Amino acid sequence: MLQPLVRRTWAPRGHTPVQRQWHRHDRLSAISAVSVSPRRRRLGLYWSMQRCNVHGDNVAAFLQRVRRQVRRKIVLIWDRWSVHKAGVVGRYLERHRRSVVVEWLPAYAPELNPAEQVWNHAKYTDLANLAPDDLEELESHVEESFGGQRARAHLLRAFFRKAQLAL
Repeated sequence: MLQPLVRRTWAPRGHTPVQRQWHRHDRLSAISAVSVSPRRRRLGLYWSMQRCNVHGDNVAAFLQRVRRQVRRKIVLIWDRWSVHKAGVVGRYLERHRRSVVVEWLPAYAPELNPAEQVWNHAKYTDLANLAPDDLEELESHVEESFGGQRARAHLLRAFFRKAQLAL
């Protein structure tokens, strides 16, 4: 994730922009969720970052944090990512079956997932052509992107429209 996502940009003729970046094996992984309150239709964005690949333990811990903040019954609309089906996640969901319900998206349908639109906006808009020097810089930019998206309810609503989900 430290390699820049190169996007087309404008530059004076004959002055092609050059990004210098070396191959890195560091990793910054993230989990995110978009929430909609049932009555007031308020939108929220939650995320968690770590410096390793996401595992079932990370997903279960993230769900626990979201449950503490939301404090209502949660309906998860999940894609079929393998960590969502991990044993530890299944056990967590079973323990909390009265407060957490899962609805599965069809396989290979990222366009139906508003959380995917959060990632797309971060990658292709806020972080495009970013060449961070280290994980701290990347993490700072990702936090800034997600924080900015959280503060823009109209943008989160657009992600639901793109997924063709009614609010």
